[in-house]
Amino acid sequence: MDWPQSTCYLNGEWLPLAEAKISVLDRGFIFGDGIYEVVPVYFRKPFRLDHHLARFERSTREIGLANPLDRAGWRAVVDGLIDRCVDQNQFIYWQVTRGVAKRDFAFPAGTPPTVFAMSSPFTRPSREQREQGLRAVTRADERWLRCDIKSVSLLGAVLARQFAAEHHADEVVQFRDGSLTEGSSSNMWVVRNDTVIGAPRDRLILEGIRYGFVAELCDRTGTQFEVRRLRQEEVEGCDELMLTSATREILPIVSLEKIQNRDEPDDNRRKRSQSAFTHDRAPRFLRQTPNNKNIVSNTGTRPILMTFRTVPSRSMS
Repeated sequence: MDWPQSTCYLNGEWLPLAEAKISVLDRGFIFGDGIYEVVPVYFRKPFRLDHHLARFERSTREIGLANPLDRAGWRAVVDGLIDRCVDQNQFIYWQVTRGVAKRDFAFPAGTPPTVFAMSSPFTRPSREQREQGLRAVTRADERWLRCDIKSVSLLGAVLARQFAAEHHADEVVQFRDGSLTEGSSSNMWVVRNDTVIGAPRDRLILEGIRYGFVAELCDRTGTQFEVRRLRQEEVEGCDELMLTSATREILPIVSLEKIQNRDEPDDNRRKRSQSAFTHDRAPRFLRQTPNNKNIVSNTGTRPILMTFRTVPSRSMS
């Protein structure tokens, strides 16, 4: 493997990433027993770091994991990683596990946590992605019932993203009992009648840091904002659909393919699908001027996503 020539933080020490090693008995490796965070950095400044720290603290409390550093300590780690990376835009990844112990499901007593953090170059979404949008497919949400915990055990997200890849899509739009939850690693936003609607912030989704940012953008642009359960048919019949995440920022979804239940009988044993909507249903994402202003749709109203883009860029950085 061609290891990146970067410095990481491991258990209080700074060392080359290629030299960082943990025990095979670490509970993060054996059980996925740990919590992580991903913080985008724009022009060498972390984005909404206090919000990330608050979410990290909440997740560690939920699984009974002692937070090894206070906020000042985490800020020092983040600043140290930024200083040791030459890129202007980065993303900081850190995780804390319950440490190294004999393999047993119950929590070990008196075991120090494993603390790891690194920085990587952050390639922001391309102009093509911003202007042409993403393709998504529907999927039944089969994950556990504590999606609000930012656990390092990400098999559910891995399987969901692989499902999208197998259907030549960029992301999944997941539904539990007929209601919208989220993507594999993103929050979903529906626009209906010029109102931005998001799924409730409960145990069925991980509240992304940009969730609150979207609410703020709506307030600043005079856009109606609502949080409620969204039925699948509402999503499929929406005016606009977009996602938010730490590394994908805010992007439009211009094609949503409805994938039938994989267990549904089919003579050819193949998944059947039908188009929920295609990009001719979402012209408002595509009708843009070079400066993203004076955007109109066939109905003559400003598309919500483009309205957000007229907010000064410092809001994103």
